[in-house]
Amino acid sequence: MQAMPVQTAVVSLSPVPQSTEYVATIKSRRSATLQPQVDGRLTGITVKSGDHVKAGQAMMSIDPLHQQAAVDAQNATERQKKAVLDYDTLQYGRQKKLFEEGIVSRDVFEQAQQAYENSKADYESAVASRKTQEEQLAYYTIRAPFDGVVGDVPVHVGDYVSASTMLTTLDENKDLEAYIYVPTEREGQLKPGLEVDLMDTADKLLEKTRIDFLSPQVDNSLQGILVKAPVHLSLDIVRNAQLVKAKIVWNTAPKAVVPVLAVSRLGGQTFVYVAENEGGKYLAKQRSITVGDTVGNDYAVESGLKPGDKVIVSGTQFLVDGIPVMPLPAAPAGQAAQGGTPGQ
Repeated sequence: MQAMPVQTAVVSLSPVPQSTEYVATIKSRRSATLQPQVDGRLTGITVKSGDHVKAGQAMMSIDPLHQQAAVDAQNATERQKKAVLDYDTLQYGRQKKLFEEGIVSRDVFEQAQQAYENSKADYESAVASRKTQEEQLAYYTIRAPFDGVVGDVPVHVGDYVSASTMLTTLDENKDLEAYIYVPTEREGQLKPGLEVDLMDTADKLLEKTRIDFLSPQVDNSLQGILVKAPVHLSLDIVRNAQLVKAKIVWNTAPKAVVPVLAVSRLGGQTFVYVAENEGGKYLAKQRSITVGDTVGNDYAVESGLKPGDKVIVSGTQFLVDGIPVMPLPAAPAGQAAQGGTPGQ
């Protein structure tokens, strides 16, 4: 039988990361649940879910009529106290002058002084009460505590709200972190600076980051150790409370690698074809292997191959065990020609 020309790649050792995959939750360092500080009926909602707001921007309003009446009443009280104070100030000045000239007695002078001090204290109290009522009035307008993105708005205009009512949430979505709970048996391997690969549900790499926080405590409910890693992705890619995959890289060790093109799968088994020299002729020999993570365009090989083996990377769908082959010049794993289609 005529030998079939095939391209091969030499199995070599390459640094392969030793890692473990976990589920991570993206969280904002600044996230707030907005609740009213006063009771009342909502009269206006000026934002909707997903809006970007600035710090201090009005978002909702609660009917302030009752509180406004209290402020107006306190303003009137303040003006009354001010009028009394102005009169007593004038009287105190007169009596002091007359007392110094010996026209009025000390008792009359001290009564005028006492009246002045009382009216001054009353006025200062009225001013403080008016300011308190005005501060209370400000609570009837719900404002953004910082720049952020508005979350769900479950309330509607006309709803009666109280201090226990959740109006909405606000997420800064600026300084994001990945929260990862690592089982306690890995405690000895955890340390700041470990690489973390964040991936989406399709295993697409989103970002490479590193652990910058290790919790000193174990979470009782999960029996895991919380670690955090900064996230610098834009809002178009991740959002607050989103779940992603997080692969923590513990170390890097040399392992045999084989090109992805050389690997075939059949009936749940993973195998490759190796070009073996028998009596000066090369035969394609099917060999079962165990593969680990991908490293670029290669698979890390856990078992079944050794450095120096020539794996076939082209025409694998046409090969059968023992067929004569003619290897073309071999290339190290990872540099094999990209032709050929892996078997299914």
